[in-house]
Amino acid sequence: MKKWKYLTMTAVMGSALMLGACGSDSAQNGNNAETNAPADSGQDTADKKLQGAVAGDGSSTVAPIIEAVVEEYAGTQPNVKVSVGVSGTGGGFEKFIAGETDFSNASRHIKDEEKAKLEKAGIAFTELPLAYDGISVVVNPENDWAKDLTVEQLKKIWVEDGKPKKWSDIDPSWPDEKIVYYSPGTDSGTYDYFDEVILDGADLASSATLSEDDNMLVQGVAGDKNAIGFFGYAYYQENKDKLGIVNVNGIEPTNKTIESGEYAPLSRPLFVYVKNSAMKESEASYDFIKFTLEHAGEMAEAVGYVSLPEDEYSKALKTLEGLK
Repeated sequence: MKKWKYLTMTAVMGSALMLGACGSDSAQNGNNAETNAPADSGQDTADKKLQGAVAGDGSSTVAPIIEAVVEEYAGTQPNVKVSVGVSGTGGGFEKFIAGETDFSNASRHIKDEEKAKLEKAGIAFTELPLAYDGISVVVNPENDWAKDLTVEQLKKIWVEDGKPKKWSDIDPSWPDEKIVYYSPGTDSGTYDYFDEVILDGADLASSATLSEDDNMLVQGVAGDKNAIGFFGYAYYQENKDKLGIVNVNGIEPTNKTIESGEYAPLSRPLFVYVKNSAMKESEASYDFIKFTLEHAGEMAEAVGYVSLPEDEYSKALKTLEGLK
């Protein structure tokens, strides 16, 4: 898989993408970005060169899609500076609420308390879908026992029960070795989603190494025979030569099973939340988000996620147009 580099983009293309770690004007959705966008479509718009700045933050899971979009966008609008942090879905919403960003990338729906804070701050927002993801449970390649886990087994593995847990505690035929855990951080939408559908709100194993940087999780699992972790499908795809994938309830995460929802309950949509006022007042912001929606499907597939049906992108573009 092609790996886009932020520093290269900044130096060569003039767009900056800075990584950190995965109410509305007419609806209620949120994030902030500053970019200038053409108000109409067609050849005149395509030839129009904009200037401005767009700022975003949020999910490390969504980051590979946006990273690819930013690189492509720099080729069409080199005078627009796009900066995107990756502090996790929750961290991104915090910055969105504080008015620091124009858009926010999210691997879960916005929470009611986040909506309330945005309303209090006077920030109207709109949720726009980007792609599908399947949270991938991974183990070390030398792990030849935990290849297919049920949801109940995953819960038993990951829920904190007050004592060190061994693989043999899950199945007596498995090794009498302590389980080593790697998990997204608590600001991550991936963490929140896993907590909701697997842990049922119970505490995650207290010995887990938490990080907003999914590449650190990859390295941790790849380096320990007794390790287990989870993160977005694209990070597994990029590192499948050094990781083992776990089937969940007998289903392997693939483009087909993720899109169909068969890979349940770990299939999920990915989003970008936009600040309505930025879409209305900043031509650059509107143009960048429009470009993102027009290319999200292609970029999602390129970096290892699953594109939405084409009509979903058409609906999202129509929604965005209504914010102008």
